[in-house]
Amino acid sequence: MSSTKNPAGHRSLTTDANKRRFLIRMVTVLIGGMVLDGYVLGIIGPVSGTMAEDLQLTAVWQGIIAAAALVGILIGSPIGGWAADKFGRKPIFMFDIGLFAIASGMQFFIDSPVLLVVVRLLMGIAIGTEYAVGWPLMAEFSPTHLRGRLMAAMGIAWYGGFMLAFLTGHLLNEYTDLSWNFILGTSTFIALAVFLARLGMPESPRWLWSVGRKDEARALAARYMPDDALDDLQHEDVRKGSFGMLFSREYWRATLFISGFWFCAVTPYFAIATFADSVLNQYGLAGGLAGGVGLSAVALAGVVVTFLLIEKIGRRALTVPPQWLCAVVLAVIGLWAGAPAIIVLILFLVFSFFNAGYNTLTNVYPGEVLPTEIRGIGTGFAAAVSRVGAGIGTFLLPISMENLGPGPTMLMAAGVAFVGAALSQWLAPETKGKSLTEAAAGYSH
Repeated sequence: MSSTKNPAGHRSLTTDANKRRFLIRMVTVLIGGMVLDGYVLGIIGPVSGTMAEDLQLTAVWQGIIAAAALVGILIGSPIGGWAADKFGRKPIFMFDIGLFAIASGMQFFIDSPVLLVVVRLLMGIAIGTEYAVGWPLMAEFSPTHLRGRLMAAMGIAWYGGFMLAFLTGHLLNEYTDLSWNFILGTSTFIALAVFLARLGMPESPRWLWSVGRKDEARALAARYMPDDALDDLQHEDVRKGSFGMLFSREYWRATLFISGFWFCAVTPYFAIATFADSVLNQYGLAGGLAGGVGLSAVALAGVVVTFLLIEKIGRRALTVPPQWLCAVVLAVIGLWAGAPAIIVLILFLVFSFFNAGYNTLTNVYPGEVLPTEIRGIGTGFAAAVSRVGAGIGTFLLPISMENLGPGPTMLMAAGVAFVGAALSQWLAPETKGKSLTEAAAGYSH
């Protein structure tokens, strides 16, 4: 008997395999960018003491240096988002990682606080651009049923990078003779690896469709995206996006939510995590490796739990209740002046776990609730607003701890968390199981 061949079926299987391989590659290069972002922001903490002694830095200078990257994000994220919507995801995707590599390498040669601030500012611009293009790209290429998990995986990468930086920085600072310049410059190796991995990546079909390049969009979608994505793609509008659309009647609620939620989520985290050693020492707890890495490890666990649950219980359940809990925890730390050290440590660990969990949703929501034509600028704007909070928190925390003490400082952090919880209670949508076109069309609580 002769066998019957099925060339069409074989081609379909081959195409599906190619799409899976491409998705793995896309996820890998985007996760690499997030590891780098977390690493750059986390590596400053372990060397802050040595750096301050070497450069004779005051508390104000320490705050400026720590916040410089966050200010850079404030600049880079809206500009990068605007550029990604106007010129495409691909060129901006490569530009930001190139800037990362150059600015990271410059850290090896820094010999003054002013130059360090400039370099950290440039790195922040690269991070902001990465936020504005990386998360939209992940949303635009992800299958609907995996989108939440894949975007949450970027949160795991960010916290993993932050923890890796703290661990690497502490070990190199304590057990080697390497200078703080070299320790900061270790981010260069990650940046170069990610740059090489991104060479040859395609443009986003959804962006091509949004600017009217439909034939190119169809061809790339057929080659790289899930089968249901092409149908959803063809339901999108072809229209030019603008910054003003973020505040239009159609989208102002989405803009207010993603910006305010992100602001209130990261402000307490950056302040506490960046200066984990000094915060824990103020409460009579051992800092160093155990304290800083402990908080980061618990935060990473919170992101992993969110990753596992996001497609099961949805976005809103992982956004609203944890914010109320974290606000209460910070208030208890601030009000209970004579709390035993072990209780304070447990409360900080609880905060780190749940705060990291809902911080993961700040990666997910912007890519889902905004349409393609303003997905980049909207994500960039929200990132910029959030980094205003992160920069303020990072700059003011050492000054507040020194002049007001830990109690009032933690109460101010609690106030920010309460505002975020109330805003999310009002506006946080449920987007689980919706295509990008459906998710951007409106809210459903």
